[in-house]
Amino acid sequence: MTLAVDPSNTDEYALTPTELARLREKAQFIRLETIRLIEIAKVGHYTSVFSAAELFAALYYDVMSLRHGEPKWPLRDRFMMGKGHAAVGLFPVLVEWGFFDKEILDGYTRLGNPLGDHPDMRKVPGVDFSSGSIGHALSGGLGMAMAGRMLGQDFTTFVMLGDGEMQEGQVWEAAMAASHHKVGSLVAIVDRNGFQLDGSVDDVIGVEPLADKWRAFGWDVHDVDGHDLAALTPLLRRIKAEKGREKPVCIIAQTLKGKGVSYMETEPGWHLGYLDPEDAQRAIDEIKSKVI
Repeated sequence: MTLAVDPSNTDEYALTPTELARLREKAQFIRLETIRLIEIAKVGHYTSVFSAAELFAALYYDVMSLRHGEPKWPLRDRFMMGKGHAAVGLFPVLVEWGFFDKEILDGYTRLGNPLGDHPDMRKVPGVDFSSGSIGHALSGGLGMAMAGRMLGQDFTTFVMLGDGEMQEGQVWEAAMAASHHKVGSLVAIVDRNGFQLDGSVDDVIGVEPLADKWRAFGWDVHDVDGHDLAALTPLLRRIKAEKGREKPVCIIAQTLKGKGVSYMETEPGWHLGYLDPEDAQRAIDEIKSKVI
């Protein structure tokens, strides 16, 4: 395998203070927009977005190759979410990329609006895969990555998975197939926030040792603090820059469900809910007061 970069050298991928500040602002923007949009819908998945806000920020505002206003650009990097219930945090980002108008965003979940609780690739420009039924996204990402290789298109396919999703057999079928077919352009990101709808992931069905399992399936595995943009973003930059890689890559992002709002970080029940005006303002004030 020939690498375009030395994988042991991360300094050349380090963020400047300006870049780091910008990505932190974008993660904050994603959290605040999530609260605003769920106010329209009257119910939504706050904490699932908050654990992934830095992941969204690093990918969409730094790492992924995209073109403003061109959601169907053939050489764009692909992104899909197994945890499709976090789409409310992605939609504002797609608006900033010019993929659809803010007026559509402001009508989130209203009758006739294309934006629902889960992403629909048939209705929402910039969404590469319809998700919400857990377990299918890695298979879809593998198919896209293999198609890109067959067509000679040099793009990277990123798939964000929930850690509860590791309980789905189809995830491991896709993982096995990806390593067998040497699809090095496929990058899985596990949002390891420790909780799923029914409670603690490790209480429902334990998934550890997670890193060892992915390695046993033939993947390169990296463990990172999923909220530390100074560590997460250089890792993603380096992985994207590697050329000729044969092994697919899994990033296990250690995150905190509800990150950024203290009373959500300690209460698993916020997987799905609705904030009354007083609690919403408390959440907004806390998010604005912090630099994560």
